[in-house]
Amino acid sequence: MIRFFQNKLQQAKPVLNGLVLAGGKSERMGVDKGTMNWHGKEQRYYMADMLKGFSQEVFISCRDEQQQNKIAGAYSTLTDTFTGLGPYGAILSAFRHNPDTAWLVIACDMPLIDDTVLKHLIDNRSTQHLATAYYSDATGFPEPLITIWEPKAYPALLQFLSQGYSCPRKVLINSDIHLLRVPDAAVLSNVNTPEEMDRAKRIIHNQFAKTDEP
Repeated sequence: MIRFFQNKLQQAKPVLNGLVLAGGKSERMGVDKGTMNWHGKEQRYYMADMLKGFSQEVFISCRDEQQQNKIAGAYSTLTDTFTGLGPYGAILSAFRHNPDTAWLVIACDMPLIDDTVLKHLIDNRSTQHLATAYYSDATGFPEPLITIWEPKAYPALLQFLSQGYSCPRKVLINSDIHLLRVPDAAVLSNVNTPEEMDRAKRIIHNQFAKTDEP
């Protein structure tokens, strides 16, 4: 009987789609962060391919000019219909595209994210809450750029926007969410500057070196 209800709950869980945030202008970095090659391919494609193992559909969020000229045809894209709002607009645009699914949103400038981190997030997903997110030791707040946003988040995001807020972190802070501890705090590191890029390269290099040890 318990297994029966567990199966029913599983079937009732909203479908999960993936969204790679790759529409930023990367002004501090000086080059498009989505095109950086950390793992053998452009980061936006690496993230999208990784999300395919966990999501029904995966989209790369991008600007119009990126969609027309730069994103490979093998990848589905979503351009912002809520413009000028950064990641907030990308998340809202995803919900406008499909308001009945949950969205696993991940930024392309987090090169240390791996399958283990995504699996931990999804395995501990709570559909009872507005979102499932990791606590960031660096900021002391939830990290919005690797978060599962449930369908009930769409009207909440619109309501916050109507009140003049366009920061996804503020939505998480002021909402009923399921907050997790990330297995390794370093994986939530953003890479926005050349200095942060060099640090991430060293970490990735050390990870590969350990993998290659006999």
